[in-house]
Amino acid sequence: MQYLLLIYSAESLDPKPGSEEFGPLMNDYYKFTQEVKERGILEAGQPLENVSTATTVRVRNGKTQIVDGPFAETKEVLGGYYLLNCENLDEALECAAKIPTAKYGSIEVRPIMILPRD
Repeated sequence: MQYLLLIYSAESLDPKPGSEEFGPLMNDYYKFTQEVKERGILEAGQPLENVSTATTVRVRNGKTQIVDGPFAETKEVLGGYYLLNCENLDEALECAAKIPTAKYGSIEVRPIMILPRD
């Protein structure tokens, strides 16, 4: 079953490129990504650009509204994701706990809904 692992953190807590903490964090992400690749469960995964680059689109009463920034102000923002094909929720949760940002942020694990085909 496919699970989307959504990576959230307060951007103010994220190690910045060039900082002492950034290299080890990226190395931990590399190791995790290699592990899920070797296990054959990685479907996709990417980091997202800073939340300041986001644009939100809404349609209300037939009119499109475009606003700079995220839909809602929150302390933690979506910073990236992994799409994994796991045997079950337990395996997905075990993987989520290994994502480096789980040490200071949070990982939301959501099963992908399978829609019936026509």
